[in-house]
Amino acid sequence: MDSRAPRRLAIVHVLSSFQTGGAEQVVVDLAASQRAAGHHVLAVAIAEDPDGPRAEQLRRRGVEVHLVPKCPGFDRTLTARLAALFATRGVGLVHSHNHLSLIYAAPAGWLHRVPVIHTKHGVSQDMQGRRWLRSAASAFVDAHVAVSQPTAAVVLGRREVEPPKLHVVANGIDLSRFAPDPAARARVRAELAIPQDAWVVGSVGRLSPVKNHALLVRAAARSLPRSGRLLLVGDGPERGRLVALARELGVFERVVFAGERHDVPALLAALDVFALPSLSEGLPLALLEAMAAGLPAVATDVGGVATALVDGETGFLVPSGEVAPLAARLSELHADPGRAAQMGRRGRMIALQRYSAARMAERYMDLYALLLTRQPARVAVRPSALLAWIWRASPRLPEVSAAPDRGDGGPRGDHPSPRSPAALAS
Repeated sequence: MDSRAPRRLAIVHVLSSFQTGGAEQVVVDLAASQRAAGHHVLAVAIAEDPDGPRAEQLRRRGVEVHLVPKCPGFDRTLTARLAALFATRGVGLVHSHNHLSLIYAAPAGWLHRVPVIHTKHGVSQDMQGRRWLRSAASAFVDAHVAVSQPTAAVVLGRREVEPPKLHVVANGIDLSRFAPDPAARARVRAELAIPQDAWVVGSVGRLSPVKNHALLVRAAARSLPRSGRLLLVGDGPERGRLVALARELGVFERVVFAGERHDVPALLAALDVFALPSLSEGLPLALLEAMAAGLPAVATDVGGVATALVDGETGFLVPSGEVAPLAARLSELHADPGRAAQMGRRGRMIALQRYSAARMAERYMDLYALLLTRQPARVAVRPSALLAWIWRASPRLPEVSAAPDRGDGGPRGDHPSPRSPAALAS
């Protein structure tokens, strides 16, 4: 890390919600690493219903957690409310994640006169709907980060970012949580009524259209042996459709819908092959976790998948949206368990070498240090200070709030009120 970086920095991560997801897990791991290094770290969620299980995980790691819910439609007050929060908490750097946070948190960081960094975790699906808002907000960002080179290429191709501001920082995971685990394998299979000798293909992720689990169900109908199983871990709007599809294809009895779970390492241990049928990805944590768990993978060649999965060495890449190639590669791994095991070992080696959360955090902290060296040593007046004073002084304006404490025993942040704009202008 750059020696010019401050010994103790107040960092805020702004994300849409604290629900389960890849970007949210990146924030958990990154914030935890920063907190362990001695920095004061806040996490703020801004969606209309922003609460979720990641809030508990963050709090247990010593991260201060806040909800600043967005009003329906375009919220004309949210940027000001965020800026006021940054002032009251003495934030020294703003880090936003994905497009909703970019729109509101980047200008709030500018009002607070601190560096703003934004991470794009994948390619947006609504490129036309909010393009002008993202473009306007990007002007307030000091550094944009893409999680893979292919994601960076898309960003540049769409002229979303000025090239000098663009950086690539690969996602990382807490590698200590993932490894082959025979005891967990037997326990989970027994719990889910999966035969111990069954060949099991699985996928972990929200059951949403972009993840395209329907493709995997169709491929499983062609490739699963009679004793095989397809394990889908996650929940979401596509669940009913997927259940109906499995019934239609005659494989419902061999598809296990595990729902949303928080014991992913144990569930991965129960698999023989990991499958990722997505239509779009940045650099999916689910794939990195499967590799770290020692699983061969079959994944669609989208986004940054090919930067992690080495075709023919750690698994197979297949075209997006095509059933036959996915089914064929799954059958190939079932027919050659020795090769499948070798691929899994190679994938685990690559994950251990390249995709640690510690390495990701170090890259981000180096980028923070670079931005901070360009920042004036002292800002005489921060517009955010005045906004904080106004918000505290007016009973008619909505307040930000700490995320509800669910009794997890984790540390909490205090919430001092500003005495005046001058008191917050440093």
